[in-house]
Amino acid sequence: MPLPDLNLLVALDVLLDEGSVAGAARRMHLSAPAMSRTLARIREAVGDPILVRAGRGLVPTPRALELREQVRDLVERASGLFHADQVDLSGLERTFNIRTNDIFMVCYGGRLFELAHREAPGAVLRFVPEIDGDDDAMRAGRIDLMIGASLTLSPEIKSQGLFECRFTGMVREGHPVLEGPLDAARFATFEQISVSRRGLARGPIDQALAELGLSRKVVMIAPSFFSAVLAMLESDLVLPMPDPVVATCRRLGLPLRAFDIPLALETVRVRQSWHPRFDSDPAHRWLRGLIKRCCEEGLPG
Repeated sequence: MPLPDLNLLVALDVLLDEGSVAGAARRMHLSAPAMSRTLARIREAVGDPILVRAGRGLVPTPRALELREQVRDLVERASGLFHADQVDLSGLERTFNIRTNDIFMVCYGGRLFELAHREAPGAVLRFVPEIDGDDDAMRAGRIDLMIGASLTLSPEIKSQGLFECRFTGMVREGHPVLEGPLDAARFATFEQISVSRRGLARGPIDQALAELGLSRKVVMIAPSFFSAVLAMLESDLVLPMPDPVVATCRRLGLPLRAFDIPLALETVRVRQSWHPRFDSDPAHRWLRGLIKRCCEEGLPG
């Protein structure tokens, strides 16, 4: 069986990143006609249009969206094979500034430190909180990596999927919500906590309830999930949480019970993002690979 042209993977990665034949051509130092021919070869190899016209621009097909993460990961790993010897991890002394929320920090931070310290004992991981109005942090070099969901980033920023999670309800042991069948209407009757670093009371759960003609009563708004956990331990409040947080609370032995929220909620995709200046930096690439590996291995049992 003949090997496929692996250069098409690089071209596909750039096309999906740019969303434009002209932009991809500039990145790859090709003419626009040459890039168009490459796109035609990709379409033939994949059996899908990949990018289709929408107004004056191009948008990815559902198949292209499915392939995006796999292609990015393959290109990253292939690049790592050719550059892995360019950094001496044992002698690396560097502080990495990582902007994230408490979900990643508490659920994965300890494991990430253990892996990093084992390979690069001189490296320092500096976690900094998410801040509104600092969208230029990566471009300005104040942040090496940003980890989170629903990030609004400038077009040139690179990104990679880390994991997906869904929201689960959590309450204290013996909470009334655990007694009997639970539908959306009954779920909405219980007083709840909303978690928002910006102090917002509404979110995806409220949107899903509104579609059913329902609403819930949010009586507390917490800045982080783990502060919310401590606040609801001895109350009758309901706290919707991402399942990695639920798993961490269970591992800590907290007297809490989880239950499925009876709503059609979208899966949350958590990504790591970085500025293109770090794309080929071997130490930065090492850290990105370590974070990806940490998330792929999952949470401790």
